[in-house]
Amino acid sequence: MKAFASLVAVLFLAASCATAAEERAAPTFGFEVIHAYPHDPNAFTQGLIFLDGTLYESTGLNGRSTVRKVQLETGKVLQQAVVDSVYFAEGMTNWGPDLIQLTYKNQRGFVYDRASFKIKQRFSYEGEGWGLTQDGKRLIMSDGSAQLRFIDPVSLQETGRVTVKDGARPVTELNELEFVHGEILANIWMTDRIARISPATGQVTGWIDLKGLMKSSELSSLDAVLNGIAYDPAGDRLFVTGKLWPKLFEIKLVPKK
Repeated sequence: MKAFASLVAVLFLAASCATAAEERAAPTFGFEVIHAYPHDPNAFTQGLIFLDGTLYESTGLNGRSTVRKVQLETGKVLQQAVVDSVYFAEGMTNWGPDLIQLTYKNQRGFVYDRASFKIKQRFSYEGEGWGLTQDGKRLIMSDGSAQLRFIDPVSLQETGRVTVKDGARPVTELNELEFVHGEILANIWMTDRIARISPATGQVTGWIDLKGLMKSSELSSLDAVLNGIAYDPAGDRLFVTGKLWPKLFEIKLVPKK
């Protein structure tokens, strides 16, 4: 009986330790600003990519949605296509010679030729479209919930999902996405935080706290929230901005003080 009681105690302790580990929050990182660049304060940023030396940006709102090519150093729009006003454009990523863009509530996405910005294909999906990125094998999509969807880049059909959690707690409001060093970075809507997510498990491996990055006195609207992550693999540079922000920042992650 004593042996059985000891075994129960050991199993209970192991379960408690596992539960505690599962519930432990992921570590938080701070930031250091490397450089600040001009950004169009009228751009309701929904998707951001750094590709071949320039930025590609998807902007939202009905009647103001666009796909644009932007010069990093000046914020100048080099090329632009206006999205039909019936659509509220959302996240965007690149695949081969194309750009792929989501829309908010229309359950419709667009494939553009990256050189001409002409629409090559339209596709459908269920629910809302928020953020979009890719890991070289598949597209990764957010819809505002705690789930990330995996999409085949050729058929544009869903192939699976993963639920994002910080410990045992689901993390909702996943918005703009970027794939960096094997992790998914996700803006959390209406916050100053970016989650670092394992694509295999959905677990949050860390947080990036960007509070104070953009002075509130420089913002013109309550909708001017953090949203927009781009990565330059050649220069190992991380860029962030926000909806209606007048600046775009290159940042470096540092331990949280």
